[in-house]
Amino acid sequence: MSEAREIRSGGEVREVLQTARTVAVLGFNPQPDRPANFVPQYLHDAGYRVIPVNPGLAGRGGDFHGERTLATLAEIGEAVDVVDVFRRPESLPGHLEDILAMRPAPKVVWLQSGIRNDAFAAALLEAGISVVQDRCMLVDHRSMGLGRRA
Repeated sequence: MSEAREIRSGGEVREVLQTARTVAVLGFNPQPDRPANFVPQYLHDAGYRVIPVNPGLAGRGGDFHGERTLATLAEIGEAVDVVDVFRRPESLPGHLEDILAMRPAPKVVWLQSGIRNDAFAAALLEAGISVVQDRCMLVDHRSMGLGRRA
């Protein structure tokens, strides 16, 4: 993917899922019955490296498969292909500065099912970051039959 765009088509989604290696999960939740836990678990099991981000869990033993839970995205300090967001649409503007502080910037910010904020997406696009809105990485990965990553 060369230029920032809103990713909508199945082919574009497939490209993201096939090329991504590292996924930061903003709003990670340690409770197994919560989407912000079972989606990252699925992604981990499918071969992605998953970095949990939740300020309420940082430094309190909130590790996920050996990855320390961080308080902010900017703390990651390494390349992230996708930031997978589990936050309410009205909370998204409060995370914009954190996403824009990431170095290097993520390739894609993925807003999970039910999460859409066009102004937030426009700000990311203006900063050169592609956006997926209102889609589930788990559902798309499964429905596309992508299987486990190498």
